[in-house]
Amino acid sequence: MNTSESLQYLLSQIGPGTLALAGGAIAAVILLMIVLLLRGGQLRREQAADADDRMAELLRIQAEMHGRMATMAEVFGSRQAELNQAINQRLDGMTQRVSTTISEQTKSTHENLQRLQERLAVIDAAQNNIQTLAKDVVGLQAILSNKQTRGAFGQSRMETIVADGLPMGAYAFQHTLSNGSRPDCIIRMPNGAPPLVIDAKFPLEAWNAIRDAGGPDGAKVASQQFRRDMEIHIRDISEKYLLQGETQDTAFMFVPSESIFAEIHENFEAIVQKAHRSRIVIVSPSLLMLSIQVIQAVLKDQRMRAQANVIQGEVAHLMDDLGRLDERVRKLQGHFAMAQKDVDMIVTSADKLTKRGSKIEALEFESGESAKPERDSETAKSVESRTGLLKLRVVDDE
Repeated sequence: MNTSESLQYLLSQIGPGTLALAGGAIAAVILLMIVLLLRGGQLRREQAADADDRMAELLRIQAEMHGRMATMAEVFGSRQAELNQAINQRLDGMTQRVSTTISEQTKSTHENLQRLQERLAVIDAAQNNIQTLAKDVVGLQAILSNKQTRGAFGQSRMETIVADGLPMGAYAFQHTLSNGSRPDCIIRMPNGAPPLVIDAKFPLEAWNAIRDAGGPDGAKVASQQFRRDMEIHIRDISEKYLLQGETQDTAFMFVPSESIFAEIHENFEAIVQKAHRSRIVIVSPSLLMLSIQVIQAVLKDQRMRAQANVIQGEVAHLMDDLGRLDERVRKLQGHFAMAQKDVDMIVTSADKLTKRGSKIEALEFESGESAKPERDSETAKSVESRTGLLKLRVVDDE
């Protein structure tokens, strides 16, 4: 069913009274709609007027906003210019500081690199020295591996110490004794005393065997061998070099190392005691140097004693010359005293002559002065005689 059919169906169902009421209601509704339309037009007119006012107000506000925006744009422009200037100044300062810092860092880096190069040069020199020292150590090891060259090495150290500490003629190397033996060195003692013998043939093979021993058993066997070699060497020195009346009763056995000397005295006390009983003194390089200095002082004292008689004779001659000088000075002093006396008399006579001449020049003559010229002539003669005597004394002194 469509809309028209529905409307017809409703009208057929409604009666005439109902239709009248409906017509009145419709008229009221229509009237109400007209009133509403009129009121709506008035409202629209009022709204349009309000809208115009609001639009004018909006335009005014927009103009103010444009002014404020322009002012703010100007303020923001000036602030941005100031900010840009401040930022540029800050950037310039930071750039300058960064440049200064970079320059200082570059200079410091250059100096550090220069010092590093210098230290590297020192390290290179030290490395070269170490390499040279390693070569020398290898050479020394090669020397010490040979018995003959090892003995020559110990003897050379001993000879250097002796030659540096004593004058020529106070020692001799490889001197032949009356029994045909030739010690490494003899030191001639003062006052005709027998020379002192020094031996430098230290048994270093057994000592190296102790160092090279792999364990306690090997070290014990090597120590026993070293003890036997030392005892044999001590006996040889005592039998060959300690000759009654020809050498000193004591001899030196030179050990070419301070560490070996300390090890012997610490671990082989029996060998040291045996050497003392055999009148053999084990010496290290420092002890040998000290002994040489003592012998040098003794030789110096002996030379001074030998020259004592000569010094005493010279002092006696000096005293004689001094006595003659004193006698002649005293004679000269007497001559000068007499000469001084004569000079004083001459000065007195000269003063008298001066006074007399002054009186004569002033014509101050007095009675009884006729005899004064004679006294003046006598005074002149006395002055002349004393002057001649002074000249004779001066000639005698010369």
